[in-house]
Amino acid sequence: MPHTIAEKILMAHTGKKDIQPGEFVEARVDLALGNDITAPFAIEEFRKSGAKKVFDNKKIALVPDHFAPAKDLKSANQCRILADFAREQKIKNYFEIGCMGIEHALLPEMGLVSPGDLVIGADSHTCTYGALGAFATGVGSTDLARAFIDGKCWFRAPATIKFIYKGKPKPWVAGKDLILYTIGQIGVDGALEKVMEFSGPLMGKLSMDDRFTMSNMAIEAGGVTGLIEPDGITLRYIKEVSKFKSLKVPKLKFKNLKSDRDVQYEKIYEWDISKLEPQVACPHLPGNVKAVSGLGKIKLDQVVIGSCTNGRISDLRIAARLLKGKKVKAGLRLIIIPATQKIYLQAVKEGLAEIFVEAGGVFSTPTCGPCLGGHMGILTEGETCLATTNRNFIGRMGSPKSFVYLASPAVAAASAIKGRISHP
Repeated sequence: MPHTIAEKILMAHTGKKDIQPGEFVEARVDLALGNDITAPFAIEEFRKSGAKKVFDNKKIALVPDHFAPAKDLKSANQCRILADFAREQKIKNYFEIGCMGIEHALLPEMGLVSPGDLVIGADSHTCTYGALGAFATGVGSTDLARAFIDGKCWFRAPATIKFIYKGKPKPWVAGKDLILYTIGQIGVDGALEKVMEFSGPLMGKLSMDDRFTMSNMAIEAGGVTGLIEPDGITLRYIKEVSKFKSLKVPKLKFKNLKSDRDVQYEKIYEWDISKLEPQVACPHLPGNVKAVSGLGKIKLDQVVIGSCTNGRISDLRIAARLLKGKKVKAGLRLIIIPATQKIYLQAVKEGLAEIFVEAGGVFSTPTCGPCLGGHMGILTEGETCLATTNRNFIGRMGSPKSFVYLASPAVAAASAIKGRISHP
Protein backbone atom coordinates (compact mmCIF):
# COMPACT_ATOMS: atom_id res chain seq x y z
CA MET A 1 0.00 0.00 0.00
CA PRO A 2 1.43 3.45 -0.90
CA HIS A 3 2.47 5.74 1.95
CA THR A 4 3.80 9.25 2.51
CA ILE A 5 7.20 10.03 4.03
CA ALA A 6 5.51 10.83 7.33
CA GLU A 7 3.62 7.53 7.41
CA LYS A 8 6.78 5.59 6.59
CA ILE A 9 8.66 7.19 9.48
CA LEU A 10 5.81 6.51 11.91
CA MET A 11 5.57 2.88 10.75
CA ALA A 12 9.32 2.44 11.22
CA HIS A 13 8.91 3.53 14.85
CA THR A 14 5.90 1.39 15.65
CA GLY A 15 6.60 -1.86 13.84
CA LYS A 16 3.30 -1.51 11.99
CA LYS A 17 3.12 -2.38 8.28
CA ASP A 18 0.31 0.04 7.52
CA ILE A 19 -0.88 3.32 8.99
CA GLN A 20 -3.87 5.35 7.91
CA PRO A 21 -4.52 9.07 8.59
CA GLY A 22 -6.45 9.53 11.82
CA GLU A 23 -5.13 6.32 13.39
CA PHE A 24 -3.68 6.59 16.91
CA VAL A 25 -0.28 4.96 17.31
CA GLU A 26 2.25 4.64 20.09
CA ALA A 27 5.76 5.14 18.74
CA ARG A 28 9.36 5.12 19.91
CA VAL A 29 11.09 8.49 19.69
CA ASP A 30 14.71 9.05 18.70
CA LEU A 31 15.06 12.35 20.52
CA ALA A 32 13.02 14.23 23.15
CA LEU A 33 13.69 17.97 23.55
CA GLY A 34 12.85 20.47 26.26
CA ASN A 35 13.85 24.06 27.00
CA ASP A 36 13.93 26.36 30.01
CA ILE A 37 10.18 27.11 29.74
CA THR A 38 8.77 23.64 29.07
CA ALA A 39 11.24 21.14 30.52
CA PRO A 40 10.76 22.16 34.19
CA PHE A 41 7.09 21.08 33.94
CA ALA A 42 8.14 17.79 32.31
CA ILE A 43 10.73 17.20 35.01
CA GLU A 44 8.10 17.85 37.70
CA GLU A 45 5.74 15.29 36.10
CA PHE A 46 8.63 12.83 35.69
CA ARG A 47 9.26 13.03 39.43
CA LYS A 48 5.55 12.74 40.29
CA SER A 49 5.39 9.47 38.33
CA GLY A 50 7.92 7.91 40.66
CA ALA A 51 10.39 7.28 37.83
CA LYS A 52 14.01 7.31 38.92
CA LYS A 53 15.93 7.13 35.65
CA VAL A 54 15.28 8.47 32.15
CA PHE A 55 14.87 5.89 29.40
CA ASP A 56 18.09 6.87 27.61
CA ASN A 57 20.35 9.74 28.66
CA LYS A 58 21.65 10.09 25.09
CA LYS A 59 18.19 10.60 23.54
CA ILE A 60 17.15 13.62 25.59
CA ALA A 61 18.20 17.20 24.79
CA LEU A 62 17.82 20.08 27.25
CA VAL A 63 18.50 23.59 25.99
CA PRO A 64 18.04 26.70 28.16
CA ASP A 65 17.58 29.26 25.39
CA HIS A 66 14.32 31.21 25.82
CA PHE A 67 15.19 33.37 28.82
CA ALA A 68 18.92 32.60 28.81
CA PRO A 69 21.24 34.17 29.74
CA ALA A 70 18.81 34.42 32.66
CA LYS A 71 17.01 37.77 32.54
CA ASP A 72 15.76 37.65 36.15
CA LEU A 73 15.60 35.42 39.22
CA LYS A 74 12.63 33.41 37.96
CA SER A 75 14.47 32.65 34.71
CA ALA A 76 17.58 31.68 36.64
CA ASN A 77 15.54 29.24 38.72
CA GLN A 78 14.05 27.68 35.58
CA CYS A 79 17.52 27.19 34.08
CA ARG A 80 18.75 25.73 37.37
CA ILE A 81 16.06 23.03 37.22
CA LEU A 82 17.41 21.89 33.84
CA ALA A 83 21.00 21.97 35.03
CA ASP A 84 20.24 19.92 38.16
CA PHE A 85 18.19 17.34 36.22
CA ALA A 86 20.87 17.03 33.54
CA ARG A 87 23.52 16.43 36.20
CA GLU A 88 21.34 13.97 38.13
CA GLN A 89 20.37 11.94 35.06
CA LYS A 90 23.70 12.32 33.27
CA ILE A 91 21.96 13.83 30.22
CA LYS A 92 24.52 13.88 27.42
CA ASN A 93 22.88 16.63 25.38
CA TYR A 94 22.53 19.45 27.88
CA PHE A 95 23.74 22.73 26.42
CA GLU A 96 24.57 25.44 28.93
CA ILE A 97 25.66 29.00 28.13
CA GLY A 98 28.99 28.82 26.35
CA CYS A 99 27.97 25.87 24.19
CA MET A 100 24.29 26.61 23.71
CA GLY A 101 22.20 28.08 20.96
CA ILE A 102 18.59 28.40 19.92
CA GLU A 103 17.44 24.79 20.11
CA HIS A 104 16.14 24.37 16.56
CA ALA A 105 19.36 25.65 15.04
CA LEU A 106 21.58 23.93 17.60
CA LEU A 107 20.34 20.33 17.41
CA PRO A 108 20.85 19.89 13.63
CA GLU A 109 24.19 21.69 13.89
CA MET A 110 25.27 19.19 16.56
CA GLY A 111 24.30 16.27 14.34
CA LEU A 112 21.57 15.14 16.72
CA VAL A 113 18.85 14.77 14.07
CA SER A 114 19.09 12.65 10.94
CA PRO A 115 16.71 11.69 8.10
CA GLY A 116 14.04 9.24 9.16
CA ASP A 117 14.20 10.18 12.84
CA LEU A 118 11.12 10.65 15.00
CA VAL A 119 11.68 13.71 17.20
CA ILE A 120 9.41 15.34 19.75
CA GLY A 121 10.03 18.63 21.47
CA ALA A 122 8.08 20.63 24.02
CA ASP A 123 8.28 23.59 21.67
CA SER A 124 6.04 24.22 18.69
CA HIS A 125 8.90 24.93 16.28
CA THR A 126 10.32 21.44 16.67
CA CYS A 127 8.87 20.99 13.17
CA THR A 128 12.09 22.65 11.92
CA TYR A 129 13.86 19.27 11.68
CA GLY A 130 11.45 18.20 8.94
CA ALA A 131 13.93 19.93 6.64
CA LEU A 132 16.23 16.95 7.25
CA GLY A 133 13.52 14.42 6.41
CA ALA A 134 12.71 13.75 10.06
CA PHE A 135 9.18 13.53 11.48
CA ALA A 136 9.56 16.23 14.12
CA THR A 137 6.73 17.84 16.01
CA GLY A 138 5.89 19.88 19.06
CA VAL A 139 4.25 18.24 22.09
CA GLY A 140 3.15 19.26 25.58
CA SER A 141 5.29 18.98 28.67
CA THR A 142 3.36 15.94 29.93
CA ASP A 143 4.05 14.12 26.63
CA LEU A 144 7.70 15.01 27.09
CA ALA A 145 7.63 13.68 30.66
CA ARG A 146 6.22 10.37 29.43
CA ALA A 147 9.00 10.16 26.79
CA PHE A 148 11.58 10.81 29.51
CA ILE A 149 10.24 7.72 31.28
CA ASP A 150 9.97 5.12 28.51
CA GLY A 151 10.98 6.80 25.24
CA LYS A 152 7.50 6.63 23.71
CA CYS A 153 4.73 8.99 22.70
CA TRP A 154 1.21 8.77 21.29
CA PHE A 155 0.52 10.22 17.85
CA ARG A 156 -2.54 10.64 15.69
CA ALA A 157 -1.26 9.82 12.19
CA PRO A 158 -1.77 13.01 10.16
CA ALA A 159 -2.82 13.34 6.55
CA THR A 160 -0.34 15.08 4.25
CA ILE A 161 -0.71 18.16 2.05
CA LYS A 162 1.80 18.41 -0.78
CA PHE A 163 3.26 21.75 -1.88
CA ILE A 164 5.04 21.93 -5.24
CA TYR A 165 7.27 24.93 -5.96
CA LYS A 166 8.66 25.63 -9.41
CA GLY A 167 10.12 28.52 -11.41
CA LYS A 168 13.19 30.70 -11.01
CA PRO A 169 13.11 33.00 -7.96
CA LYS A 170 13.86 36.70 -8.36
CA PRO A 171 16.87 38.20 -6.57
CA TRP A 172 16.37 38.44 -2.78
CA VAL A 173 13.56 35.88 -2.80
CA ALA A 174 14.44 33.05 -0.39
CA GLY A 175 12.96 30.33 1.77
CA LYS A 176 11.34 32.88 4.11
CA ASP A 177 9.44 34.40 1.21
CA LEU A 178 8.26 30.97 0.00
CA ILE A 179 6.87 29.98 3.38
CA LEU A 180 5.29 33.39 4.01
CA TYR A 181 3.66 33.22 0.58
CA THR A 182 2.45 29.69 1.35
CA ILE A 183 0.90 30.69 4.68
CA GLY A 184 -0.61 33.76 3.04
CA GLN A 185 -2.29 31.55 0.45
CA ILE A 186 -3.66 28.83 2.73
CA GLY A 187 -4.12 30.76 5.99
CA VAL A 188 -2.91 30.10 9.53
CA ASP A 189 -5.15 27.02 9.76
CA GLY A 190 -4.66 25.88 6.17
CA ALA A 191 -2.65 22.82 7.22
CA LEU A 192 -4.20 22.30 10.64
CA GLU A 193 -3.08 18.94 12.09
CA LYS A 194 -1.63 17.96 8.71
CA VAL A 195 1.88 17.27 7.48
CA MET A 196 3.16 19.88 5.03
CA GLU A 197 5.35 18.13 2.45
CA PHE A 198 7.45 20.69 0.57
CA SER A 199 8.54 19.50 -2.89
CA GLY A 200 9.04 20.40 -6.54
CA PRO A 201 12.02 21.36 -8.70
CA LEU A 202 12.74 24.53 -6.73
CA MET A 203 13.12 22.64 -3.46
CA GLY A 204 16.00 20.69 -5.00
CA LYS A 205 17.90 23.96 -5.40
CA LEU A 206 17.25 25.44 -1.96
CA SER A 207 20.03 25.46 0.62
CA MET A 208 19.59 23.65 3.92
CA ASP A 209 19.28 27.01 5.68
CA ASP A 210 16.35 27.98 3.45
CA ARG A 211 14.78 24.57 4.01
CA PHE A 212 15.10 24.93 7.79
CA THR A 213 13.34 28.30 7.52
CA MET A 214 10.43 26.79 5.60
CA SER A 215 9.99 23.77 7.86
CA ASN A 216 10.30 26.00 10.94
CA MET A 217 7.17 27.93 9.99
CA ALA A 218 4.98 24.92 9.11
CA ILE A 219 3.34 25.31 12.51
CA GLU A 220 2.27 28.85 11.56
CA ALA A 221 -0.13 27.23 9.08
CA GLY A 222 -1.18 24.70 11.72
CA GLY A 223 1.08 21.98 10.30
CA VAL A 224 2.22 19.08 12.47
CA THR A 225 5.57 19.13 10.71
CA GLY A 226 7.12 20.46 7.49
CA LEU A 227 8.77 17.52 5.74
CA ILE A 228 11.22 17.69 2.85
CA GLU A 229 12.40 14.57 1.05
CA PRO A 230 16.12 14.08 1.78
CA ASP A 231 18.42 14.52 -1.24
CA GLY A 232 22.05 15.20 -2.04
CA ILE A 233 21.93 18.59 -0.31
CA THR A 234 20.62 16.92 2.85
CA LEU A 235 23.32 14.26 2.68
CA ARG A 236 26.09 16.85 2.29
CA TYR A 237 24.78 18.70 5.34
CA ILE A 238 24.62 15.50 7.36
CA LYS A 239 28.20 14.64 6.40
CA GLU A 240 29.32 18.15 7.34
CA VAL A 241 27.81 18.07 10.81
CA SER A 242 29.10 14.54 11.24
CA LYS A 243 32.57 16.08 11.43
CA PHE A 244 31.56 17.37 14.81
CA LYS A 245 29.46 14.45 16.02
CA SER A 246 29.54 10.76 15.34
CA LEU A 247 26.48 10.34 13.16
CA LYS A 248 25.67 7.18 11.25
CA VAL A 249 23.63 7.91 8.16
CA PRO A 250 21.18 5.06 7.71
CA LYS A 251 21.59 4.47 3.96
CA LEU A 252 18.66 2.14 3.44
CA LYS A 253 16.37 4.31 5.52
CA PHE A 254 17.55 7.35 3.60
CA LYS A 255 16.71 5.80 0.21
CA ASN A 256 13.20 4.90 1.32
CA LEU A 257 12.40 8.37 2.60
CA LYS A 258 10.17 9.50 -0.22
CA SER A 259 6.43 9.42 -0.65
CA ASP A 260 5.19 6.69 -2.96
CA ARG A 261 4.19 7.90 -6.39
CA ASP A 262 0.56 6.83 -6.18
CA VAL A 263 -0.05 7.93 -2.59
CA GLN A 264 -3.21 9.91 -1.83
CA TYR A 265 -2.59 13.43 -0.53
CA GLU A 266 -5.17 15.46 1.35
CA LYS A 267 -4.53 18.33 -1.08
CA ILE A 268 -1.89 19.39 -3.58
CA TYR A 269 -0.87 23.02 -4.16
CA GLU A 270 1.40 23.95 -7.06
CA TRP A 271 2.91 27.41 -7.56
CA ASP A 272 5.30 29.00 -10.07
CA ILE A 273 7.12 31.59 -7.99
CA SER A 274 9.05 33.23 -10.83
CA LYS A 275 7.23 36.54 -10.33
CA LEU A 276 7.17 36.42 -6.54
CA GLU A 277 8.50 39.49 -4.69
CA PRO A 278 9.96 39.43 -1.17
CA GLN A 279 7.04 38.84 1.19
CA VAL A 280 6.06 40.50 4.47
CA ALA A 281 3.61 39.20 7.08
CA CYS A 282 1.73 42.15 8.56
CA PRO A 283 0.22 42.48 12.05
CA HIS A 284 -1.18 40.46 13.66
CA LEU A 285 -0.94 37.07 11.90
CA PRO A 286 1.74 35.19 9.92
CA GLY A 287 -0.92 34.65 7.28
CA ASN A 288 -1.54 38.37 6.70
CA VAL A 289 1.02 38.45 3.91
CA LYS A 290 1.69 41.12 1.28
CA ALA A 291 4.39 41.78 -1.28
CA VAL A 292 6.94 44.24 0.08
CA SER A 293 6.27 46.76 -2.70
CA GLY A 294 2.60 46.92 -1.77
CA LEU A 295 3.07 48.06 1.82
CA GLY A 296 3.53 51.80 1.50
CA LYS A 297 5.71 53.72 3.96
CA ILE A 298 5.76 51.90 7.28
CA LYS A 299 8.13 53.54 9.75
CA LEU A 300 10.10 51.23 12.03
CA ASP A 301 11.39 51.61 15.59
CA GLN A 302 13.27 48.31 15.69
CA VAL A 303 14.63 45.58 13.41
CA VAL A 304 15.54 42.12 14.72
CA ILE A 305 17.59 39.66 12.66
CA GLY A 306 17.91 36.24 14.27
CA SER A 307 15.79 33.44 15.83
CA CYS A 308 15.37 29.74 15.01
CA THR A 309 13.83 30.86 11.72
CA ASN A 310 16.54 33.16 10.34
CA GLY A 311 19.54 33.30 12.66
CA ARG A 312 21.88 31.07 10.65
CA ILE A 313 25.18 32.10 9.10
CA SER A 314 23.75 32.53 5.58
CA ASP A 315 21.12 34.90 7.03
CA LEU A 316 23.83 36.99 8.70
CA ARG A 317 25.90 37.05 5.50
CA ILE A 318 22.92 38.41 3.54
CA ALA A 319 22.32 41.09 6.17
CA ALA A 320 26.02 42.04 6.27
CA ARG A 321 26.12 42.30 2.48
CA LEU A 322 23.46 45.01 2.63
CA LEU A 323 24.70 46.75 5.78
CA LYS A 324 28.41 46.94 4.92
CA GLY A 325 29.53 50.54 4.85
CA LYS A 326 26.02 51.80 5.71
CA LYS A 327 24.41 53.17 8.86
CA VAL A 328 21.05 52.21 10.27
CA LYS A 329 18.48 54.98 10.30
CA ALA A 330 18.91 57.37 13.21
CA GLY A 331 16.55 56.47 16.04
CA LEU A 332 16.08 52.86 14.87
CA ARG A 333 17.32 49.94 17.00
CA LEU A 334 18.97 47.08 15.04
CA ILE A 335 19.41 43.86 17.05
CA ILE A 336 21.24 40.93 15.48
CA ILE A 337 21.25 37.57 17.24
CA PRO A 338 23.17 34.60 15.80
CA ALA A 339 21.34 31.36 16.52
CA THR A 340 24.26 29.39 18.00
CA GLN A 341 27.70 29.87 19.46
CA LYS A 342 29.23 28.33 16.33
CA ILE A 343 27.39 30.83 14.13
CA TYR A 344 28.40 33.65 16.48
CA LEU A 345 32.07 32.69 16.20
CA GLN A 346 31.87 32.28 12.43
CA ALA A 347 30.29 35.74 12.12
CA VAL A 348 33.15 37.20 14.15
CA LYS A 349 35.78 35.42 12.04
CA GLU A 350 34.21 36.63 8.79
CA GLY A 351 33.98 40.22 10.00
CA LEU A 352 30.18 40.21 9.95
CA ALA A 353 29.92 41.24 13.61
CA GLU A 354 32.14 44.24 12.91
CA ILE A 355 29.94 45.27 9.98
CA PHE A 356 26.84 45.11 12.16
CA VAL A 357 28.37 47.12 15.00
CA GLU A 358 29.85 49.73 12.66
CA ALA A 359 26.43 50.10 11.05
CA GLY A 360 25.01 50.96 14.46
CA GLY A 361 23.55 47.59 15.37
CA VAL A 362 23.77 45.41 18.49
CA PHE A 363 25.34 41.93 18.16
CA SER A 364 24.07 39.57 20.87
CA THR A 365 24.86 36.18 22.33
CA PRO A 366 22.43 33.47 21.09
CA THR A 367 18.98 33.60 22.68
CA CYS A 368 15.31 33.36 21.70
CA GLY A 369 14.98 36.69 23.58
CA PRO A 370 12.82 39.17 21.70
CA CYS A 371 11.00 36.66 19.49
CA LEU A 372 8.65 35.71 22.32
CA GLY A 373 8.81 39.03 24.14
CA GLY A 374 11.23 37.57 26.66
CA HIS A 375 14.10 40.06 26.73
CA MET A 376 16.70 41.70 24.49
CA GLY A 377 14.27 43.88 22.56
CA ILE A 378 10.83 44.26 24.13
CA LEU A 379 8.47 46.67 22.32
CA THR A 380 6.57 49.36 24.15
CA GLU A 381 3.15 50.78 23.26
CA GLY A 382 2.88 52.13 19.74
CA GLU A 383 6.25 50.80 18.55
CA THR A 384 6.71 48.92 15.27
CA CYS A 385 9.26 46.17 14.63
CA LEU A 386 10.30 44.22 11.56
CA ALA A 387 11.70 40.82 12.55
CA THR A 388 13.00 37.71 10.84
CA THR A 389 11.24 35.65 13.50
CA ASN A 390 8.17 33.47 12.99
CA ARG A 391 5.23 35.00 14.88
CA ASN A 392 3.61 38.42 14.99
CA PHE A 393 0.58 37.85 17.20
CA ILE A 394 -0.76 40.71 19.30
CA GLY A 395 1.70 41.35 22.12
CA ARG A 396 4.17 38.75 20.87
CA MET A 397 7.20 41.01 21.37
CA GLY A 398 5.92 43.13 24.24
CA SER A 399 3.06 45.61 24.43
CA PRO A 400 -0.29 44.44 22.99
CA LYS A 401 -0.35 47.88 21.39
CA SER A 402 2.88 47.29 19.43
CA PHE A 403 3.16 46.01 15.86
CA VAL A 404 5.36 43.23 14.45
CA TYR A 405 6.06 42.55 10.76
CA LEU A 406 7.83 39.38 9.59
CA ALA A 407 10.23 39.19 6.66
CA SER A 408 13.53 37.78 5.39
CA PRO A 409 16.99 38.97 6.53
CA ALA A 410 17.40 40.85 3.23
CA VAL A 411 14.22 42.88 3.73
CA ALA A 412 15.13 43.40 7.39
CA ALA A 413 18.62 44.74 6.65
CA ALA A 414 17.41 47.04 3.86
CA SER A 415 14.64 48.32 6.09
CA ALA A 416 17.04 49.03 8.97
CA ILE A 417 19.01 51.36 6.71
CA LYS A 418 15.99 53.28 5.44
CA GLY A 419 14.02 53.26 8.67
CA ARG A 420 10.93 51.91 6.94
CA ILE A 421 9.97 48.59 5.36
CA SER A 422 11.87 48.46 2.08
CA HIS A 423 12.72 46.18 -0.82
CA PRO A 424 16.36 45.09 -0.67
